[in-house]
Amino acid sequence: MAKEVLVKIKLQAPGGQATPAPPIGPALGQNGVNIGQFVSQFNERTKDLNGTTVPVVITVYKDKSFTFEVKSPPAAVLLKQVAQIAKGSDVPNKEKVATVTAGQVRQIAETKFRDLNAYDLEQAEKIIRGTARSMGIDVAD
Repeated sequence: MAKEVLVKIKLQAPGGQATPAPPIGPALGQNGVNIGQFVSQFNERTKDLNGTTVPVVITVYKDKSFTFEVKSPPAAVLLKQVAQIAKGSDVPNKEKVATVTAGQVRQIAETKFRDLNAYDLEQAEKIIRGTARSMGIDVAD
């Protein structure tokens, strides 16, 4: 028989560098989860991401056990890494802060494909292009 789910927690944490500090500690502590156990398992599973912010969905069961699923990094984080910028534009429709290539957009779309609401890679690319546009990043074709 399946375990009864108590709560699902959605967080964003740095891959391979999570600590019991907020937001992880308080979110898990109030649901009775062993924070140290989660942090060590999360860091082990995400050690190759080396500080990149990644979303994680933690399912806590009635017996205080848990499972978690690590998602792909947000498109904005991947775009900032590729463009080598600290943040997006304050006025994205007027002030452009960087340029990325269509190939880089395709690579990001391939990385994010399973987490995007798209049927094929072309639609996923359009989603990534829209994110880039809203950050003030031009896409060179």
